[in-house]
Amino acid sequence: MPDNKVVNHNYTKRSEPVGGFKTLKSFYPFYLGEHCNVINRRLHVLGTTISMTVLILAIKKSQPNLIWIGLIQAYTFAWIGHFLFEKNKPATFRYPIWSFLCDLKMWSEIVTGKRAF
Repeated sequence: MPDNKVVNHNYTKRSEPVGGFKTLKSFYPFYLGEHCNVINRRLHVLGTTISMTVLILAIKKSQPNLIWIGLIQAYTFAWIGHFLFEKNKPATFRYPIWSFLCDLKMWSEIVTGKRAF
């Protein structure tokens, strides 16, 4: 049974535990706290949406090189959000896979209306 509860609904900053995170579930509230700034979140949503559109286009046109373009632009939007607006270092630098998965989860929650934009 899926967990439909929205964690850290107000994007409260969370501290990183000594020794790091052990599970994706425990990392997600921290990840959300790294996105307190609304402009940062909106840049993430924009970058992820464009990236998914480019991914679909790459598959339809059989042009796998477009996937790299989609990823590069998504991270560009996200990093601009972190460095210029959130003024923090992206969690991607410490937790690359979990950050990627959490970005997709945050995006999904936002576009389906479960989470504030």
